[in-house]
Amino acid sequence: MDQQYEQYTPADQQMWEKLYKRQMEILPSIASNAYLEGIGKVGFVADHIPHFVSETNPALKRLTGWEVYAVPGLIPHQEFYSHLFHRRFPATNWLRTPLQQDYLEEPDLFHDSFGHVPLLSNAEFCVFMEHLSGVALQFIEQEDALQRLSRLYWYTVEFGLIREEGALKIFGGGILSSAGESLYCLNPEIPKYDFDLERVLETPYHIDHYQDHYFVIDSYDQLYQSIQDLEGHLRSYANG
Repeated sequence: MDQQYEQYTPADQQMWEKLYKRQMEILPSIASNAYLEGIGKVGFVADHIPHFVSETNPALKRLTGWEVYAVPGLIPHQEFYSHLFHRRFPATNWLRTPLQQDYLEEPDLFHDSFGHVPLLSNAEFCVFMEHLSGVALQFIEQEDALQRLSRLYWYTVEFGLIREEGALKIFGGGILSSAGESLYCLNPEIPKYDFDLERVLETPYHIDHYQDHYFVIDSYDQLYQSIQDLEGHLRSYANG
């Protein structure tokens, strides 16, 4: 669907600016280098909500062949993974209100765009996303396998950490778009586990408060390499 850019009010533009500036005061020292570079590559700025068609998509197309596809909210698994498989990232087109500034129950434009889109400028991460969605589509009717695959998405794309130059950095969009969790997740008292595919697939998550633990990758290529084993794991779950 169309982003319906004309729907955004001056209050919406101000909310984007406020959220953007708040995160950019926090993230330069704690976010993944690939994400921070991606902010500039996709042309995100504080003074206006990104226009997918005229600004974001031309940049992404040149960089990785991906584009942002506007949706009104949460969409079914098959539709979601089908878009990813065809290099389209579904991004919600509505923006939170001031009352939802610090918490909302489902993703909005700031979460989807600011949190996720910059990393779509990174080729290695995009390869992982495309292949992950291809596996998901194979098991889309098998609830147990799909639930475990969702855990992989959750603990990487949404709430993943990465080691860069000996330091922990953030690459998960759910953290990058949250002022509170951006700082909370790096607290040394919060458990961090080395990324292990089988452990990730077996670890449930929750959506209504900060995570109890996080998984740490060594590189985006490590995520892609994990896809080689993912199908075998899911098939074993599907077969009982």
